[in-house]
Amino acid sequence: MPDAKDREDLLTVGEIARRSGLAVSAIHFYEAKGLIHGMRDWRNQRRFSRRELRILALIKVAQRLGFTLEEIKDTFRDLPQKRVPSKSDWRKISQAWKEALQAKIELATTMRDQLNLCIGCGCLSLKDCPLRNPEDALSAQGPGAHLI
Repeated sequence: MPDAKDREDLLTVGEIARRSGLAVSAIHFYEAKGLIHGMRDWRNQRRFSRRELRILALIKVAQRLGFTLEEIKDTFRDLPQKRVPSKSDWRKISQAWKEALQAKIELATTMRDQLNLCIGCGCLSLKDCPLRNPEDALSAQGPGAHLI
C-alpha cells in the first residue's frame, strides 16, 4: 500500500484520461491489455502513477508509427515498472523501433514497386501474384492444403 506522499501523486482514471487526451474507456482498455498498470486505493478506487502518463504517450507515438498493441507490449516488456522510463530506457525502445520501422519501410517499398508492375497488367492472377501471396513456396505443388 502506498504511503501518504505516494497516494498524493496517484491519479484517478479521469485525471489520467484528461491529462493523456484519451477516453476513460481507452485507459481501461490499455490496462486490460497489460500496457499500463493501476492499483486500488483504500477506497477501492482505481489509481495510476504519473509514470503511466509517459507510457500512454509512448503508446500513442508507437500507434502513430503503425505498431500493433502486441508489438508495443513486447517493446515495453523490459521497461522498469517502479519508475518513469529514463533516457536510457527510451534509447533502447527507439533503437528497437528504428529497426522495426526500417523493415516496414523496406516492405512498403517492395510492395509499392510490385504494385507499379501490376498496374495495368490485368492478369488478376491469384496463383502467382506477389502482392496477394508473397514468397509462396508451396504454389509449385498445386492447389489445396499441403501442410495438413
